[in-house]
Amino acid sequence: MRPRPRPPVNGRGIFSGTGLIVTALAATVVALLVPLWSYADRQDDPASASVLSARTVTTPYGPLSAQDRDFVTKVRLAGLWELPAGELAQRKGTTPAVRTAGRHLVDGHTSLDAHVRTVATQLGIALPNEPNEQQKQWLATLDTAEGQDFDRQFAGLLRLAHGRVFSLVAQIRAGTQNSLVRDLADDANATVLDHIKVLEATGYVDFAALARDLAAAASPVPTPSEVDPSAAVPVEPSPTDPSAAVRSAADPSAGQAAQDQAAQGQASQPQTSPGETVSLPPATSSPPPDTNSP
Repeated sequence: MRPRPRPPVNGRGIFSGTGLIVTALAATVVALLVPLWSYADRQDDPASASVLSARTVTTPYGPLSAQDRDFVTKVRLAGLWELPAGELAQRKGTTPAVRTAGRHLVDGHTSLDAHVRTVATQLGIALPNEPNEQQKQWLATLDTAEGQDFDRQFAGLLRLAHGRVFSLVAQIRAGTQNSLVRDLADDANATVLDHIKVLEATGYVDFAALARDLAAAASPVPTPSEVDPSAAVPVEPSPTDPSAAVRSAADPSAGQAAQDQAAQGQASQPQTSPGETVSLPPATSSPPPDTNSP
């Protein structure tokens, strides 16, 4: 009588203890080898290696990331158009609140631009000397607007711009490893928040339109050509003609020509010290007669 076949014992086969161990060891070997192959492939590509090394650089103030450098550039760009916009508000605003907002923009970006130029010099970051094309268009819009239309355009455009940069400042402040960029973010945060408050105090901010614009993705705008930070022109208020700052921002060569013309005019004037009087020449070419002569 032939013996009956034994039924399969539970736990044998691939799911047995030995099978599980072999399977786990094979998976471990694969997990170890795949990253090595991938790393070897990346090392064979010099372009990829250079891109990775360019993203973050070492500085005495901590690692400097590509996001850090972009933030420094954006702070500079903000001052290049918002200070001239503030000067326009001081001159064209129809209410004290609009003119006050303009003064805050001028004062805030004068100080913030000095800070960003110092940081750029210490970190070796090139800076633009003119606004980007979108910012130039905004300035042109404000330059042609008049009356309450100017007030609304000024408050709306500047509040939108500050709302967009406010979130960027918070992101950089939270994640940067560079102490200089961190200090700049602190300064920018206080300045932007102050400007947001005075712009809202004008009463011309349309919050429904602002929410829609902030929710929409902003179109990327190319950064203008950049120069060595030592050649970055300071963003400062115009001493006499507020509209000159707008023309200079839209056309830097025109602004430089105006400065050269003003310098030539000052050079042609007689130089005097405080309290000194200047004697004018007599109207006649010959001196008056000497009455004391015999």
